[in-house]
Amino acid sequence: MSSSLLLRSLRLRGYFGSCGSASALPRRFYQTDTMTGEVVALPNIQPDRLQYTKTEKPRTPPPSKSLVFGHTFTDHMLTIPWSSLEGWGAPKIEPYGPLSLEPSSTVLHYAQTIFEGMKAYRDEHGNVTLFRPDMNMKRMNTSAARVALPTFDSDALLQLIKKLIHFERDWIPKEPGHSLYIRPTMIGTQKFIGIAPPSEALLFVICSPVGPYYPDGFKPIALYGTTEYIRAAPGGTGAYKLGVNYAPGVMPQKHAAQLGYTQNLWLHGPEHYLTEVGTMNLFVVLKKGDAIELVTPPLDGMILPGVTRDSVLSLARNHVSGNYKLPNLPNLIVSERPITMKEVQKAETSGNLVELFGSGTAAIITPVNRIGYLGKDIHIPTGEDGMGPVSRPIWTELVGRQMGSIPSEWSVPVTA
Repeated sequence: MSSSLLLRSLRLRGYFGSCGSASALPRRFYQTDTMTGEVVALPNIQPDRLQYTKTEKPRTPPPSKSLVFGHTFTDHMLTIPWSSLEGWGAPKIEPYGPLSLEPSSTVLHYAQTIFEGMKAYRDEHGNVTLFRPDMNMKRMNTSAARVALPTFDSDALLQLIKKLIHFERDWIPKEPGHSLYIRPTMIGTQKFIGIAPPSEALLFVICSPVGPYYPDGFKPIALYGTTEYIRAAPGGTGAYKLGVNYAPGVMPQKHAAQLGYTQNLWLHGPEHYLTEVGTMNLFVVLKKGDAIELVTPPLDGMILPGVTRDSVLSLARNHVSGNYKLPNLPNLIVSERPITMKEVQKAETSGNLVELFGSGTAAIITPVNRIGYLGKDIHIPTGEDGMGPVSRPIWTELVGRQMGSIPSEWSVPVTA
């Protein structure tokens, strides 16, 4: 929007008088040109405008042992409206409840929605932390730009999310391995039947207490190497966390389950390149002479840049460089490169297939013990605990950093 059109729209909304001077809207909420005084930017997210409305019906958090992932939600949520005329409105922490949407809202017709997944952890001393939340904020902005939703000040949103977590701190389980799952979401809310950038949007954040993904220990999963469907393609949206990327995977998931497999292994192209595991990033571990190669597909536009993926790679590379050695982790070659099913088959036949695992926020590490591919099963070694020689020490380090038993700059404190 040009500065002249922006000024005109603000005048129409009653924020400026005929001479262009600010009237109703405090100066801290907009930006002006230092030479002309003309408005050049609409308000970004403003944490100091935060309003609180406490629920009149507070609930007692359920026993942690009864938690089922993604089914229980806390008493409050954060909402921040946006419009192309007014920018980001006042943030509100208000009772969790239904949203009011017009049937013509663009999100309901054109899937204008993005989201993130992150967790807040409570350590043994009661301190609450988030794990690398800056990466979630960066990715959410990238996703927003990809579907023409409004971008935002990452630091401002993170500050508000911390306030919500602190407000809901009694919902964070105290038991080891438990956490508070945080789901920031943005949707297009304009009342319009037509494909265009929405002129209105809503950013909201909800919270859900969760237990360990594998409460009874690791259970390796079986994958179906699907050749019937694809998750993403070059130039598409696979590298973004959009709602539209997930619904098309439900039917292939049901098909894999009917065949006796837990998840799909998404393949691409006639070469059957490995890309992702269900909704997780993918790692393959191979013997390479006296060393072990840790392989993950490169971020080529089809692969989601996962926070856990980046954490696994960072730990592995710091181990290789000697900057931070992980106990019991073997010598590694760390590779971001394409890998095909033919290479995986050959590694199994030669005895050089060490392990294969997925990585993501929900489960952190998910080991795999077999892949169904073209009518045959490829069997993958797993240890007695379900994990392998590379995933086990990396998982131990990640969980230690998340839960606060291992000090790390990746753990960001949540305070009032």
